[in-house]
Amino acid sequence: MYLNLTDLSANQAYHTLTQTLIPRPVAWVLSDNGNDSLNLAPFSYFNAVCSDPPLVMISIGKKPDGSQKDTCLNIEERRDFVIHIASINQLDALNQSSLSLPHGESELQLVDVKLDQIEGSRLPIISGSPIAYICKHHDTQEISNSGQKLIFGEVIAVNIDDRVCTHDEAGRLKVIPKSVNPILRLGAGEYGTLGEVITRKRPA
Repeated sequence: MYLNLTDLSANQAYHTLTQTLIPRPVAWVLSDNGNDSLNLAPFSYFNAVCSDPPLVMISIGKKPDGSQKDTCLNIEERRDFVIHIASINQLDALNQSSLSLPHGESELQLVDVKLDQIEGSRLPIISGSPIAYICKHHDTQEISNSGQKLIFGEVIAVNIDDRVCTHDEAGRLKVIPKSVNPILRLGAGEYGTLGEVITRKRPA
């Protein structure tokens, strides 16, 4: 099957990309609504893009009514945010947090999660998340005909659950993938988990 994406609508192109670019990591993003409440939402157009400075990116479209999503507004206005790598046991909460709510309303009122305050971060983190990136806004680029935005965040610190990491023979951090058990985003309403973890040495 050969699909020419220029012949497809934006929605059809989105469906094709999300069905074929699998699996994708999920950024579970906590941001500040600016009204003494917090926003929580998942995004699977997400990855690391640079190490000097350490940058991650999330791509954020608009709400069904065409307005800007709260996560984007919050990051651009208040700059700091937290990206969590959620474990599979947090899937139901993560999925529930994808609800579209009016601006300023908090998903935390509807989602069964607890918050932990950690040193070095103004914002709390989601309790039980194996990995959390403490970020500040680095740059925003508008990248689509419909106003989709690519947000770059500089990772200021990483909070890692001690139960999911160790150190290798050289003393470097070693995260144990099976212990993280991250949520993998597939197409439509499907998610996956890690199967066999295979190791290969990189050629010299």
